[in-house]
Amino acid sequence: MTALARPTHGRMIGGVCAALAKRFGTSATTMRVIFVLSCLLPGPQFLLYIALWVLLPSESKARQAW
Repeated sequence: MTALARPTHGRMIGGVCAALAKRFGTSATTMRVIFVLSCLLPGPQFLLYIALWVLLPSESKARQAW
């Protein structure tokens, strides 16, 4: 199992959707569409995105830790 980290390539804003897509084996575009659609529902989706952006290490920093 790979560690969850924001990729340095193929990211749009923070790389959170790209990291989640890589972890769950789907495309980043699919994950972005799911996120945008989920923002239409009530809930803390945007706050969760910001929290993951802050908490998930960048791929380059994750490699240095290993």
